[in-house]
Amino acid sequence: MPKDYYQILGINKNASPDEIRKAYHKLAHQHHPDKGGDEKKFKEINEAYQTLSNKEKRNQYDRFGQAFEGGFGAGPSWDFGFGQGFDFESMRDKFGEGFGGFDAMDLGEIFGEMFGFGAPRKRDLKRGKDIEIDIEIPLEAVLKSQEKEISLYKLVFCFRCQGKGAEPGTPVNECFSCRGTGQVQQIKKTIFGSMTRITVCPECGGEGQRPEKSCNVCQGEGRVKGEEKIKIFVPVGVDTNQVIKIEDKGEAGKKGGENGDLYIRIFVKKHSVFKRKGDDLFISLPIFFSQAVLGDEIEIPILGGEKMLFKVPAGIESGKV
Repeated sequence: MPKDYYQILGINKNASPDEIRKAYHKLAHQHHPDKGGDEKKFKEINEAYQTLSNKEKRNQYDRFGQAFEGGFGAGPSWDFGFGQGFDFESMRDKFGEGFGGFDAMDLGEIFGEMFGFGAPRKRDLKRGKDIEIDIEIPLEAVLKSQEKEISLYKLVFCFRCQGKGAEPGTPVNECFSCRGTGQVQQIKKTIFGSMTRITVCPECGGEGQRPEKSCNVCQGEGRVKGEEKIKIFVPVGVDTNQVIKIEDKGEAGKKGGENGDLYIRIFVKKHSVFKRKGDDLFISLPIFFSQAVLGDEIEIPILGGEKMLFKVPAGIESGKV
């Protein structure tokens, strides 16, 4: 029967890492063989803790049960037609960590590939990184949209090889190792026989091609460190922490790959007179007692440098908005 690690530690399935650690320390102290405890029980407690204290192993255990626990360190039994359960832990104890020409801890990887959850994921290794920068603008700048020019020092397109990574005039050939597929097969001996796994080709990095002669400037990358001037459009009414995305203006992709994106986070400077709350502006206006009692007409500033006449009503109280 599969072991219930949560039950062994006396915790529920929603237990936090701290609760798991506390339960383990309490039980390990109680059942330690050096203190007269049950050695078998102590091993079970340690086995449960090793799985549940590891985030990745715990996720696999919650999904697949003990049989899929990382590395099969728990010693699950499988029946492969030998007339009795097949105990990985006992085999490891009997033959050592490298029994049968392979490491027992490789079993998790083997079964991961057999059942799909350990298969390599496809991703674009050529795409350039995204860049995020901060820009500070004065409060007056939010009154109307504007165009700004900035300079970024980043990975840019290599003009010598046109981003191909090959020295001009030399060909880019199909990778000899993977035959242009970008992937290679690796054969591994296991107790179940030879198993084949698909991995990214180490020679071409999954690209399927290799230049006959690498570019002298970018050394085959198709990109180099350089400065680029970029125009950005700041919309009217922009506020602090608003992010503007400019596609294709991040770092250049490797060997002609897709460029990353540029993210610009806006910060609006504090103003000496005005306070902004959303789309509204507030100012503090000191007036004389006589103006408050009798009323008056005074000049007040407007954002942008202009002024306007403001009528102070008679009998106004301090703090009135």
